[in-house]
Amino acid sequence: MSNPVLVKTSELPQKFLEVHPHNVYLYCKSYSAGLRANSAQAKNRSAVRGGGKKPWAQKGGGRARAGSLRSPIFVGGGVAFGPQNNRNYNQKVNKKQKKLALYHALAERSANEQLFVTDMVSIESGKTKDAKSYIDALNQRDVLVVKELIDDKTYLAFRNLENSYLIEANELNAYLVSAYHSIVIEKAVLDKLTKES
Repeated sequence: MSNPVLVKTSELPQKFLEVHPHNVYLYCKSYSAGLRANSAQAKNRSAVRGGGKKPWAQKGGGRARAGSLRSPIFVGGGVAFGPQNNRNYNQKVNKKQKKLALYHALAERSANEQLFVTDMVSIESGKTKDAKSYIDALNQRDVLVVKELIDDKTYLAFRNLENSYLIEANELNAYLVSAYHSIVIEKAVLDKLTKES
């Protein structure tokens, strides 16, 4: 396994450097919205138990008329316009914007000297301590490791490492690139990205 080498901005295609950063914002916003649990649920007046009897006479009591104690104005009543779990939080981002967002995110990591390329990421022993020494040698806060295809041994080595995250090339996106301090990417994956642009 070769040592990772810094990718300079000059080595990236010009197209990577001309992308507007707003694309990253839109993609990350869309990605975060997709992660929402959508489990907030409040009962409206028809779903709250009780309240079948009219609490007091319509007239003559000096109080405002009321038909049910489960009205939103009473304690223990339903919630008016409360959250319902059928809400759709999805925000559409088209394919071109997703691609542009990834290009800009990679270019930004390169400009900050946080993008590394290596021929292959492979921990043949499958031991976490070997993966840890590989990551520690980079001297970075946390690392996203991008491999073309993950093999079983490398997966075992990285899965319990708290300051790194191993993904396959098809999982790579602008949100993950932005979320991690540094990126280690296999040369084959980076070459494919630069050819696509």
